[in-house]
Amino acid sequence: MIRIATRRSALALWQAERVKALLAERGIESSLVPMTTEGDRIVDRPLAEVGGKGLFVKELEQALCEGRADVAVHSAKDVPFALPEGFVLSAFPAREDARDALVAPRSTTLQRLPRGARVGTSSLRRAMQLLAARPDLVIVPVRGNVPTRLARATGGTVMRSGVEVRPAEGDPQGPLDAVVLALAGLRRLGLEQHATEILPVEVSLPAAGQGALAIEAIRGSAGDKAGVQLEDRATALCVRAERAVLTRLAGDCTTPVAAYAVLEGTSLWLRAALGVPGGRVVRAEGRGTDPDALGRAVGGILLGEGGD
Repeated sequence: MIRIATRRSALALWQAERVKALLAERGIESSLVPMTTEGDRIVDRPLAEVGGKGLFVKELEQALCEGRADVAVHSAKDVPFALPEGFVLSAFPAREDARDALVAPRSTTLQRLPRGARVGTSSLRRAMQLLAARPDLVIVPVRGNVPTRLARATGGTVMRSGVEVRPAEGDPQGPLDAVVLALAGLRRLGLEQHATEILPVEVSLPAAGQGALAIEAIRGSAGDKAGVQLEDRATALCVRAERAVLTRLAGDCTTPVAAYAVLEGTSLWLRAALGVPGGRVVRAEGRGTDPDALGRAVGGILLGEGGD
């Protein structure tokens, strides 16, 4: 029996159930070990101020260390580029659509948003690219689960499991004209109908690993051996290239960086973007067959150092 550590949010539980189903297809029994992480408990401040996306990961890693779980299931974009010693990302199952989605019920598209529109996102990556496309926008930090963030733009019309989710009463920030979320999360929760525009990657390049799941385990453990059976080769190549960009940049939640790779035949096409002082966005791209070398090279270009 493989024990799967997961956060308790609806999206995280969906992801863990998906991994459980994939293991079952391979004749491996598993059970869920839900837990609340520090990232789930702190919802009133941007992640960049309180320790980054690793706050969603460390309690699950602790469960692996203590033998309370065999694998942990993460959103790949939440996993820091450097893992603790002895840990490994065993597999990246097949990826969902990696693009960002705009939820703007009144304006519907990014270009139709009124001048000075208030757009909700706590992602520095999204903020830098939105402002590059529309410098007049006002970016408003928003945290919380997917339905809660949706409710900020829809006026409380978000339904999840038969429950209507509304913004908090007396919210000092007031309503938003739009929010930007990962399309994958909306689809997995059955909320895709709220997306009014799927943003092209040329406008909002995804985060490294967005739309993909990452299965973490102790290297060489039973969980590691079970997890590797779920690897999707194309997804793994792309995500490893994207994560290599983060490694080269030493990028974390405080670094406004995007990286997105696609597999074309036997070659990877990797695009990346980095926010720099002055509000500029530096972009780079490259092609290659070795994901780690390609990611390091494209990361080097972003830093003005050239490729490896």
